[in-house]
Amino acid sequence: MTENYQSQALKDLENKLDLLIIKYDKAKNENSYLKMEQERLASEKMELLEKAALAKTRLETVIARLKVLENAS
Repeated sequence: MTENYQSQALKDLENKLDLLIIKYDKAKNENSYLKMEQERLASEKMELLEKAALAKTRLETVIARLKVLENAS
């Protein structure tokens, strides 16, 4: 009876270990994906900041030209 109980306890432990390994692999894969996504979003953010800065510069140039035209009239 004790041998049967130990055998079942060992099988239960193996099953729990298998589930833990599966969860670990899933978390590891998700972490890798999230890191790549974070890098992609950081890169996209930098591009958008650069575009916003360029748009701001162009807008300031247009406003300056309009002021010059307004003062020339």
